[in-house]
Amino acid sequence: MVETPTADSPAEPDISHVPPYAGKTWLGHPPQLARLFSIEMWERFGFYGMRALLVLYLTKHFLLADHEANGVVGGFLSLVYLTPVVGGWLADRYLGSKRSVKFGALVMALGYFLLCFGGQQGQPYATVDGNRYNVTQAAPATPLAVNDAPQTIVMNNQVLTIHGLPDGSVQLLGTGGQIARTVAAKAFSSGADRSPFYTTMLLVALSLIVIGNGFFKPNISTVVGSLYGPGDRRRDAGFTIFYAGINLGSILGQAACPWLVNHFGWWAGFLIVSFVLLIAYLLLQFDGGRLTGYGEPPTQEGPDRAPLIYVLSFVSVIVFWLVFQNVMTTPEATPGGGIIAYIIATPFLGKALLAIFLAAVIGIPIWSWRVGDKVEREMMLAAIILVVFNVTFWALFEQAASSLTLFADRNTTLELFGFHMSAAATQQFNPLVVVTFAPVMSWLWLALAKRGLEPSIQVKFAIALMLVGLGFLTLTLSGSTANEVFRVSLWWLVLTYFLHSIAELCISPVGLSMITKLSIARIVGMMMGVWFLSISVGEYLAGAAAQSASVQTVGGQVTNPELSLHTYLATFQTGGMLTIGAGVLLLLISPLLKKLMHGVD
Repeated sequence: MVETPTADSPAEPDISHVPPYAGKTWLGHPPQLARLFSIEMWERFGFYGMRALLVLYLTKHFLLADHEANGVVGGFLSLVYLTPVVGGWLADRYLGSKRSVKFGALVMALGYFLLCFGGQQGQPYATVDGNRYNVTQAAPATPLAVNDAPQTIVMNNQVLTIHGLPDGSVQLLGTGGQIARTVAAKAFSSGADRSPFYTTMLLVALSLIVIGNGFFKPNISTVVGSLYGPGDRRRDAGFTIFYAGINLGSILGQAACPWLVNHFGWWAGFLIVSFVLLIAYLLLQFDGGRLTGYGEPPTQEGPDRAPLIYVLSFVSVIVFWLVFQNVMTTPEATPGGGIIAYIIATPFLGKALLAIFLAAVIGIPIWSWRVGDKVEREMMLAAIILVVFNVTFWALFEQAASSLTLFADRNTTLELFGFHMSAAATQQFNPLVVVTFAPVMSWLWLALAKRGLEPSIQVKFAIALMLVGLGFLTLTLSGSTANEVFRVSLWWLVLTYFLHSIAELCISPVGLSMITKLSIARIVGMMMGVWFLSISVGEYLAGAAAQSASVQTVGGQVTNPELSLHTYLATFQTGGMLTIGAGVLLLLISPLLKKLMHGVD
């Protein structure tokens, strides 16, 4: 409706600096939060959708051995948490948060798009006593389907079926299942021929995703924070709403991407991920002025450094490609070689992360001892101790992206309530539990706080460690319930994810808050970087732990499901016991930490 100007309504339009939407709110918060919620949701849709597929893409399409695939996944996830340290610094100094998020979204969209081009599936082969034989196997009904078709080789003009034994040796079966030959474990190996071009494209794609994530991940949260002025009590609630977008995107991505892969092919699962990242970019690029003034570049003298930063970011793809190449091709440590052999066999990324982390956890307390007073020194020491325990948590929790997904594919029934699901889709159990039980945990902490019984930060950390360890020990009990093909009910994995998700709710929300409370004010930013570095180290160790659960495969299929079941469960038991032990240790030193923290809860 057009209003007629009156004496009380001047004909001239209002051109004041206050935008017409300034007085509006969204769920009681600045209206811009709705747009940022959507941007984060679509980005997390992409990341977690791709994460659900990655280890299966590597083992089923590229036919990487478990050791190689788990190494790549661990390296990728560790870099995902390492590059935001640099991306946040570049945004603060040169780009501004909003421009960094835009650039990161575009770079990730390009990386996801390149994943669509995987070429032909690798061609498996087996080596027997030094002689190589091509392996033939019928294709599965869908890319993510479990493939139980016989695998055969032609030896001496005879078609022989490969049948693995629990001790690692292999039987070659002739017509009628007669044993033609038994090959010792040391005399049998497997591999696959794959296109060097598409393998290079795969690693370039992962490199681009890592780089884009470094610009996106730390800075979208910074823009959210800038919506609230100093003292605005809506800030924490606003971030709670914002983080709900993470879990919503995760659930949608981990449901949609496996479905698309099974119905259309690998390319479809990655193409949708690239598409939603473009949506995230467009929501920010064409914001109708709603985000003007938020996350803008800092005032700086001289020419704009952004073009140079963009160019160097793409040049750095070479560095990340070399890191991934090293992670994928580093040989396993020699059995019985001890810690020295393990360190020598550790890829460059592992050595670098370990060196940087040790320098941080040793150097920062020494520095704080020199410049801080007694209270500051002790609080910093407590923060560093909790950071070290944080590494342990993520090393076990992030098995979801590797060994737990492979276990689901190879040794679970993959059925719930009569519905069949892919191994990739099992990763959505975690965000579903988080979304369902986050309000319950929040209510529980508040109820305990009213009675003066809320656990302290360090006790919550200890609970998280023991719960994640208990999740794995619970899973080890499933072995006695395996069916005739050595698959256990998927409900065991659901229970494990439930325990892990409750553990996540005990540690993840309080970690960053703990850093801000315990750190010396002038190095809070550095300590935030150390916190993310601890997660990065944990992610890398998660890949290394998954490598210890590696089993022999031919063409992505385990040679013996009984052997794989026992290997996974033994690894889970060891990890679970060690993590519970770490949690008990943290409980034992909790009184000491309480004293060092000087009343910080």
